[in-house]
Amino acid sequence: MASEDIELEVDGLRIVGQLYVPQGHGREPSPALCLCHGIPAPVPHPPDDGYPLLAQRFCSEGFVVLFFNFRGTGTSGGNFDLPGWARDLDAAIDFLQHRPEVDKARLSLMGFSGGAAVAVYQAARDLGVSSLVTCACPARFSRLRGLGDLSQFLEQARRTGIVRDHDFPASLEEWAKGFQEVSAIRWIDRLAGRPLLIIHGDGDEVVPPSDAWELYEKADQPKQISMIQGAGHRIRTDQRAMSTALAWLKQVNGLDKWRGS
Repeated sequence: MASEDIELEVDGLRIVGQLYVPQGHGREPSPALCLCHGIPAPVPHPPDDGYPLLAQRFCSEGFVVLFFNFRGTGTSGGNFDLPGWARDLDAAIDFLQHRPEVDKARLSLMGFSGGAAVAVYQAARDLGVSSLVTCACPARFSRLRGLGDLSQFLEQARRTGIVRDHDFPASLEEWAKGFQEVSAIRWIDRLAGRPLLIIHGDGDEVVPPSDAWELYEKADQPKQISMIQGAGHRIRTDQRAMSTALAWLKQVNGLDKWRGS
């Protein structure tokens, strides 16, 4: 596979990421997958293989994969803001749709935790998204552990480094409205018949498994849910969950028999 560092400009901010392009797909465009990470934890987790290795795994199965850092995270600019994250994702989707390697009719999103909610929100508003996988997605941000008191979460976000400017947000009330606007439960039924897979761990210690079932019940067909026994919130590191997502994405994108190199 080939990899390429990419930069997007959104709201005057530099959004950085990596694009992975499979080899062996011939002259025909490939389906695309955009990975959406979650809200960084206040305490760093022990080292793991990270999103780049996940992107490489899915790329090796025939997907053009884009992973990028939302504003306020990694080396991207700006401060954490959920409507801002949605605009970052909108730009990422537009970027993929203009790549010659990408089949525009097969563009999937796969989001994790807060990034999954943003993916639901954006997919509901963008018919260019053909399918969606949510992993450990909160139905409402008010149920996400640590977000019950937004002023305390803001201080935590400053310590984590995802809110970097002392004068941000200009209004805590307006910042709070972003959490309400992007809540997945408000948008999950607006996917207009596009395939949806909900993945959740039954041992999730941050987002209650009941959130997954609430989202599933409200969503329209075609939909599927996979509750991973014993899995916690960091479901990206669970091989059963990621294998489930990969098999489903290959099926809905017609890659069941793809053989790359």
